[in-house]
Amino acid sequence: MAGVPQIRRIAGTGVPIRGDDIDTDQILPARFMKEVTFDNMGEYAFYDARRDENGVINDHPLNTYTGANIAVVNRNFGCGSSREHAPQGLMRWGMEGIVGESFAEIFRDNCKSLGVPAMTADAETVDRLQTFIEENPEAGIELDVREKTITFDGEVVDAEIDHAMREALLEGTWDTTAVMRSNMDRVRDVANSLPYVEDR
Repeated sequence: MAGVPQIRRIAGTGVPIRGDDIDTDQILPARFMKEVTFDNMGEYAFYDARRDENGVINDHPLNTYTGANIAVVNRNFGCGSSREHAPQGLMRWGMEGIVGESFAEIFRDNCKSLGVPAMTADAETVDRLQTFIEENPEAGIELDVREKTITFDGEVVDAEIDHAMREALLEGTWDTTAVMRSNMDRVRDVANSLPYVEDR
């Protein structure tokens, strides 16, 4: 699809964000949703968790693993409200891919719409990957969307990715707005054929 990149693999370094049921309010606190654009959402990612009770930056993983672009999380990540601000915040912080035990469905779908692969692996693999990153923060990691694998520590392990997400990423159809713009003639034809669409 013209203008929308195909996403086959993500390579870089990781950041382990441990904990089950990390919800979207922790990822992106609700008070920042009043902004009318997503431009500053990266600044607000895990805003409260990254500060102590006095507002001083603490040792949260996002503060420690600077420059990392692959988040490694645990079970039911992104649960809670369906706000798209949460994956927007992570993407604008610099996250290009996420590995976890499981994701809330709407959070996962919002990641797909941003071109951010959300891959899953079993709890043992995720824990090994998190521990590997903690011990080797500069070591490279690779997510392969096509092959459904994760490479780290000289090992290739199996992972899973939602079929619709995998297909959209590989075909470059994950950005639905861009897809519609590149097919405006067809969109107009359909609109013109609908009896309830006015001002055609």
